[in-house]
Amino acid sequence: MATMAMPQGVSRLLDLVRRYGPRALHVLRTEGSRVLVRKLARRLRTTPLRIPDPPVLLAFDEPFEPIALSAPEHPRVSVVIPIHGQFGYTHHCLAALARCGDTARFEVVVVDDCSPDDSAARLAAYPGVRLIRNPENLGFVGTCNRGAEAARGELLVFLNNDTQVQPGWLDALLATFDDYPDAGMVGARLVYPDGRQQEAGGILFADGSAWNHGHLDDPHRPEYGYVRPVDYCSGAALAIPRALFERLDGFDRTFAPAYYEDTDLAMRVRAAGLRVYYQPAAWVVHFEGVSAGRDPEASTGLKRYQRIHAETFHARWGETLAGYGARGEALDRVKDRALARRALVVDNYMVTPDRESGSLRMVNLFAILRGLGYQVTFAAANLEAPEPYVGALQQRGVEVLYRPHVPSVARHLATQGARYDLVVLSRADAAAALMEAARRHCARARIVFDTVDLHFLRERRLAELRGDAATRRVAARRRDQELALMRRADQTWVVSEAERALLATEAPDVEVHLVSNIHRIFGSARPAAERRGLLFIGAFAHPPNTDAVLFLGRELMPLLRERLPGVVLRVVGAEPPPEVRALAAPDIEILGYVPDVAPLFASSRASVAPLRYGAGVKGKINQSLAHGLPVVATAVAAEGMHLVDGESVLLGEDARALADAIARVCVDDALWQRLSDGGLAVMERHFGFAAAERAVRVALDEEVGR
Repeated sequence: MATMAMPQGVSRLLDLVRRYGPRALHVLRTEGSRVLVRKLARRLRTTPLRIPDPPVLLAFDEPFEPIALSAPEHPRVSVVIPIHGQFGYTHHCLAALARCGDTARFEVVVVDDCSPDDSAARLAAYPGVRLIRNPENLGFVGTCNRGAEAARGELLVFLNNDTQVQPGWLDALLATFDDYPDAGMVGARLVYPDGRQQEAGGILFADGSAWNHGHLDDPHRPEYGYVRPVDYCSGAALAIPRALFERLDGFDRTFAPAYYEDTDLAMRVRAAGLRVYYQPAAWVVHFEGVSAGRDPEASTGLKRYQRIHAETFHARWGETLAGYGARGEALDRVKDRALARRALVVDNYMVTPDRESGSLRMVNLFAILRGLGYQVTFAAANLEAPEPYVGALQQRGVEVLYRPHVPSVARHLATQGARYDLVVLSRADAAAALMEAARRHCARARIVFDTVDLHFLRERRLAELRGDAATRRVAARRRDQELALMRRADQTWVVSEAERALLATEAPDVEVHLVSNIHRIFGSARPAAERRGLLFIGAFAHPPNTDAVLFLGRELMPLLRERLPGVVLRVVGAEPPPEVRALAAPDIEILGYVPDVAPLFASSRASVAPLRYGAGVKGKINQSLAHGLPVVATAVAAEGMHLVDGESVLLGEDARALADAIARVCVDDALWQRLSDGGLAVMERHFGFAAAERAVRVALDEEVGR
């Protein structure tokens, strides 16, 4: 590609990114331009991954050197490649497979369907390729079926020879079967060599016709970026369990030699009670039409079967297709037909479930809403899109909005608000910024103000701790703001019974529902005797955590050094401020952000939560209890959590009482076990997925107990 001169000035660069979006780097190819684009991406509160490079294409000159592929004795996957001539494309297809770097063990089965060139003879020299030659021309359908019969993997992946897979494609396809137990078939994202999208899952209509969703559009738009059930996916890159393929008797020979065989298979997969999924992380470049041509109206050639088999397909499936809608209906609606309702959730910032408990609650809430039949769209109020968090949400089936494709959430509400049945505005700042737009543009939606915690209660307690008039004024303004938002919303969600009781007095006219923290229950990994040390965990973007750790280090640890000589405190939380880092000592480890905290929960003797002010339900306590780790806390920290002192938690209000409680749980194995068991019981009863689903059903007037 030719290199353009670097644009002069950031305003020009901004104009290019707004115009080209993620394809800006297709235009700006110099290293200097890449640096400027990354700087601009930060200004747009997005990430360079939202402005990616074009697909990697291989281009070799004749004579081709044979490609060596792995040939595992027990492959998990069999990649079946039907060929009919076009050896150059086959060579590049195999080269891309050899270089993809995926971790899955796969074999490659190439089935030669009487190629008119010397493909079979040349492929015989390619190490690792299992070559099968048809004695007569079987067409695409028969050739794929023959390859499947010879396959040894538990999963089949059908791959056209006019494709070049991109790194990570196969691992992404396979992960879909692991993540979605109802997956019967999974298709890849297909793009053209120039980077434009060819297909992001297929859409069917009542007349049996089909449409490649996202055709010729920018593949990096949010609507194409998330895993979702689809009507069908192209057989150009398609995965299915071999046992299921065999049970369904493979591709139906009625659709020989080609066309609609993949669509018919998708219908039979659904008829078997499973779903067909589109996997956006499986990028495959498809040159399309190399063997069959592109004109379905042609009177000769393979492509003419597309029109013929469309009629056959409709005759077979017309009754099922009757409810699929007519061509011309809004594609945004029909592409998500498997989930009948749509929910928009907006939070102050991108959810980071490995960094703070509010985000963990939100991610688990997404799973519950999807289980209730909602397609979930999420946006950070500032439309930031940091990885790996965006990709993780998309893999969970959540559509994520981000710049530059969405200029603002308010603009999105103005243009797309009518599609939502539910709008959840999380935390006061996001709700204050968007409540009026949601009320104006989301006419049919239920509007929920999800407080996460009552900010005014937290500020009120801070004012009581400090005793200053300025903080009291801040708390009063917060109260007025939050109560006004509650009265504008259709309903308000709080996370604790204590906050619901408070609002019964402060705002008796507001509809309030309890939707608390949501956690998976892991249980205790080790007995008390194998554990040592203390753990504090909490995000330092939350001011009460900084105050608690300073109190812990300055007032509690001197007492603990007397009662528990040699005890070590480990402090976990992203971006600890300087005053927290200054606490570091041989017996105080300031660990900062820790990606995997499970080993810390498994090795610590007790979790400490000496919060002196705050509101809501504390995720640090939930996480500890869910791992069977006893907690020593203040009453403020344990508020609204159904915990009983001495049975499921130990409470203390000043440094001496807390130090006494910590010392008790560190030396008394029987007390430790009682607290561990009691905490797990509270988590199961009040904070597990079943309890959360019941709460959301009650709030949304869903049938409870299904």
